[in-house]
Amino acid sequence: MPVLPGSPPVEVTLKRTARARRMSLRVSRLDGRVTLSLPPLAREAEALAFLRAQEEWIRKALANVVAVGAVGLGDVIPVEGRRLELRAGPGRVLMLTPDALLVPGDAGRAGVRVAAYLKTRARDRLAAASDHYAALVGRRYRTLTLRDTRSRWGSCTADAGLMYSWRLIMAPPRVLDYVAAHEVAHLVEMNHSDRFWAVVADLMPDYGTQRRWLKSEGHALHSYRFAG
Repeated sequence: MPVLPGSPPVEVTLKRTARARRMSLRVSRLDGRVTLSLPPLAREAEALAFLRAQEEWIRKALANVVAVGAVGLGDVIPVEGRRLELRAGPGRVLMLTPDALLVPGDAGRAGVRVAAYLKTRARDRLAAASDHYAALVGRRYRTLTLRDTRSRWGSCTADAGLMYSWRLIMAPPRVLDYVAAHEVAHLVEMNHSDRFWAVVADLMPDYGTQRRWLKSEGHALHSYRFAG
């Protein structure tokens, strides 16, 4: 793994791919991993020269990486677009208030309990949204699953299986609705053609606003780590 010298030094992962026609850089906004994609026959010396030429861009991109920290009591997280403080709560069940999420039990397991709560809430909201939009287009989906995906917010399989990132429950409700509308539209058009986007527009005329929010703000939802 090559290292770009400096303060601090930056490790770079080289990735050779047959589809690459030129060198391209990617800095993950989640963990700061720097990846340089190369054509199959590119020499490592050429890669190092390319890295040195792009050093200023790389360091600026790394400076914008969202810090990742374990969620615990006292932290503030977004829930359906609202910023809520995690506070110790009574009883056994998590409770939502206008400005806080009350988490009972062992403080050391607060992150795990919050994640379980968010996943349950995400399933309920996404199922309701999917049912709503599926009824509008006159189609049915077969399954609905939740995952913690980084590369996509949702997907629809050829056999009508819907998949969503449970972290959508942290986004504003209208953004979650957009992703549901987008995936349900694939039940009608399994592509991203003009016909597909026409279906999305029929379901949600202002989908462009929600799509832009995901592109500019969505990466921050992955910065919250809930493991104990």
